[in-house]
Amino acid sequence: MRMLYWVLIAAAATLAVAPASAQRYDPRYPVCLQSWHRRGMTIIDCSYASIDQCRMTASGLSAMCIENPYWQGSSARNARRPQGGLY
Repeated sequence: MRMLYWVLIAAAATLAVAPASAQRYDPRYPVCLQSWHRRGMTIIDCSYASIDQCRMTASGLSAMCIENPYWQGSSARNARRPQGGLY
């Protein structure tokens, strides 16, 4: 009986934990909107082409705009830059 009690407590504790959700970093866009919601939930939406576009969406919300760490455009742009000499 005591063992059943501990098994039920362990099962309830396991089910009570909120599932982890994957954050979406879309490498096609340079700017992400990070927003906070009830119960500590954070959502990251990387679908903004500019910081101004993101700021317009974030206005009035519990949110902020951040650079997308997985944006592929930044490394491609730097790779085409000529080496040496004047730019």
